[in-house]
Amino acid sequence: MGGQPLPAQYRRLAGRRGKKRAIVAVGHTMLVMMYHMLRDGVDYQELGHNYLDKLQPQRLTRYLVKRLESLGHQVTLSPVDRAA
Repeated sequence: MGGQPLPAQYRRLAGRRGKKRAIVAVGHTMLVMMYHMLRDGVDYQELGHNYLDKLQPQRLTRYLVKRLESLGHQVTLSPVDRAA
């Protein structure tokens, strides 16, 4: 079984926007998902917990750097040689 994108969305938003707004946002996401499933006549498919991370890796990198800097760390990024 894949990841848990809705609970992850809730945790991510609750920290920034508050619990009540996070609940409404997750509910909205669920309604949009159901609408598309009914409209297109398809079953729900779990994309995995890191689907968005793989889709936009630069965005994740910026977010993680900002988080570390907000915790008082100095961040220096260097590319990794993946051929090795």
